Amino acid sequence: MASLSTWCRISDRSLLDMEQSYKRGLISDRELYDTVWKNVFQGKLTYLHWNKGEAMAPTIGEQASTLLVRKIPIADPTRVFLGDVVVLKDPDNSENYLVRRLAATEGYEMVSKDEKDEPFVLEKDQCWVLADNDKLKPKEAKDSRLFGPVSMTDIVGRVIYSLRTAVDHGPVLNSYYSMRKDSSLLEIELDVNDMMKNHKA
Repeated sequence: MASLSTWCRISDRSLLDMEQSYKRGLISDRELYDTVWKNVFQGKLTYLHWNKGEAMAPTIGEQASTLLVRKIPIADPTRVFLGDVVVLKDPDNSENYLVRRLAATEGYEMVSKDEKDEPFVLEKDQCWVLADNDKLKPKEAKDSRLFGPVSMTDIVGRVIYSLRTAVDHGPVLNSYYSMRKDSSLLEIELDVNDMMKNHKA
């Protein structure tokens, strides 16, 4: 656990970054309030998640990866963006979590390659997630092509860093907006040694 002086320095830095973004109009009142609440009263804004499987290859390793995930307490189109790699509740089993890329949100028209399927528009608070591995069939990929749209409320976080091995690790490519929002958080909360300790090979 971090010392009190370290915790205060981290909180001061995060709050200063937020204040500057707020003054420039990059974040809303609600985001400022949420960040102050999380920094002052709830501690870290990230957690470690272990992921195994080839669905997100090559973005995330096929064997096993330890992921640094930014907590997203309330997912909406102002907090997660198209192109973000997100952690969401498995629609088939809410005890499990999937890592997939956000491909579409409310208002997008979805058209199937199969002409028999009717196009449809994603409704309010719905999103479409896809695996990065194009070689997998929908059943193998276990994404929205199999289970359809998912609720934005099922998204619990955004993957910001992936550790595959001691020498193979780095930031995860997300949308421009998310990469910008997460850069200062990575500076503060990224601890590769801690990720290595928790890594399951």
